[in-house]
Amino acid sequence: MNILILMLFIPMMAMFTYSNSISFNVIDKELKASNIKQLSFLSSQIDSRINQTMDFVLTFSKDPNVRKFNGLNIWDDRYDKMQTRYVIQEKMMLQSGITNIWPVKFTVYSQLNQEAITNADKMAKYDEEYLEKNITGKWNYGDGKTLTDGETPAFHWFYTDSIGQQVSLKGSNLVVQATFEHENIQNMLDTYKAGGQGNPIFYREGEAPILNRTASVQLTDELVRYLQGKELKDTSQQVITLDHKSYLVSAVKSLYLDWYLVDIVPLDQILGPISFSRNMFYLTMVLLFVVGISASVLLYRNVQRPIRKLIRGLQSVQKGDFPVRIDSNVNNEFSFLFYRFNDMSSQIQHLIENVLYEKLRAREATLKQLQAQINPHFLYNCIGYMMNMAELKDEEAVVSMGHNLSAYYRYITRMEKPLASLRDEVQLIVNYLDIQKLRNGRIHYQIDIPEEMMRQEVPRLMLQPIVENAVIHGVGKTYSSGEIRIKGEMSDGFCKLYVDDDGPGMTEEKLEELNLKLQGPMREDMGYGFWNTNQRIVQQFGEGSSMSFRKSELGGFRTEIVWRPTSEEEIHQSVI
Repeated sequence: MNILILMLFIPMMAMFTYSNSISFNVIDKELKASNIKQLSFLSSQIDSRINQTMDFVLTFSKDPNVRKFNGLNIWDDRYDKMQTRYVIQEKMMLQSGITNIWPVKFTVYSQLNQEAITNADKMAKYDEEYLEKNITGKWNYGDGKTLTDGETPAFHWFYTDSIGQQVSLKGSNLVVQATFEHENIQNMLDTYKAGGQGNPIFYREGEAPILNRTASVQLTDELVRYLQGKELKDTSQQVITLDHKSYLVSAVKSLYLDWYLVDIVPLDQILGPISFSRNMFYLTMVLLFVVGISASVLLYRNVQRPIRKLIRGLQSVQKGDFPVRIDSNVNNEFSFLFYRFNDMSSQIQHLIENVLYEKLRAREATLKQLQAQINPHFLYNCIGYMMNMAELKDEEAVVSMGHNLSAYYRYITRMEKPLASLRDEVQLIVNYLDIQKLRNGRIHYQIDIPEEMMRQEVPRLMLQPIVENAVIHGVGKTYSSGEIRIKGEMSDGFCKLYVDDDGPGMTEEKLEELNLKLQGPMREDMGYGFWNTNQRIVQQFGEGSSMSFRKSELGGFRTEIVWRPTSEEEIHQSVI
């Protein structure tokens, strides 16, 4: 499920990132193109105003009244001179009034008459040195005069009617001066800023920039510091970082003034909504991804893991592990299923235990019946031995056989108690081995069991089938063997009993196969005695008890019985 969530989210994120990048680039490109276009339009407007002013100056310098003022004609009288001055001033005022959004001050200087006339508020005086210093043939910012507090420089252009030499005076020149204040530029900048989101300024390196009236002084100072020393082209555009924010800086050079219109646009403010929507999408996708993963984890914990528990429980029951139980730490539908599974497993366990118990009782009844019937072949052999010894006049052998045979059959025919002490069991084995030793002189045995272990209560006839197997299938198989060793020890909290013989034994594969058969159900090819003994040991002593087969240190077959010992108090209560 997590892989499916990733397969769903990764293409979505990739497609959105790609489309957002395309949209962002298109908007960024259009923004730059639009900004440089608007700035170029503003620059063309300023240049157009300046061009109109220059055209007027050229036309105005050819006006008959202006030329008359320069003294090309002889003055008739004082009134005519005053009338000429009035007409010139009226034309200059009229021109300035027509372009009220771009007011210009005009001044006419007559070198012949050493006089000046202007439409400015202040009277103009003829100053030869002033004219020679400022006649450069191009627009200048400032005219060299000392400014008072609060005054700002203006743009000046001086035109002389000298043919081919605009930068010198010949003594009879007519000079027309056009002047406009920096407020004209500010008005244009304010109009431009009102229609956009930029912060335009009029800039030339080495001069104080002309700002729009609502410009940020701090931002402008940082921009000017950045532009200082930079070589600007006629049209340039770049993205810079000021105060940890991105700005688009566009610059267009003025055709006449040799200044630059510079506009700084905050990209974060314009592209911010796009970035915000992109970030919101990413945040939403992350939240959805977290919710999806959380839902997957919850489904895994609350559905898949309980189902796995249930499957493992069913597999355990299928393998025969009926005591298996499923712990339920949730309170949902699965808790009901776990409860019903545990109930079913418990019922199956009780049923199997009851069936096994009944089978054991049936086997026990069969065993008692067999014991009651007594093995006639074993009995006949013993009686035959006694008859032969009697004919040979060996009274001691007859008495010994009779004594052991009597004790042996007296013990195995007493069925009133299912348990007996290990001492009684060992005594029965001694009687049995003495009988076999009388019949077969090769047999000799050794019993080494601690006294504490002798007091343990064990199922009756626990050792007899094991020792009988050692005699018949161990010692009885070859003529070279005959040793049987029974040893007991108490270690690691368990009682351990070993029955060894020096017979031919079994291979490791056969021993392993026999041990596996002992743990399964009863099989005809295994022998009833071993399986029954093992079942009685497990039922009597519980967990940790077992019977198993190993290779003996004597070279033959070893049977090992392990059980957890009972306390003295429990032994006493069982005897009572």
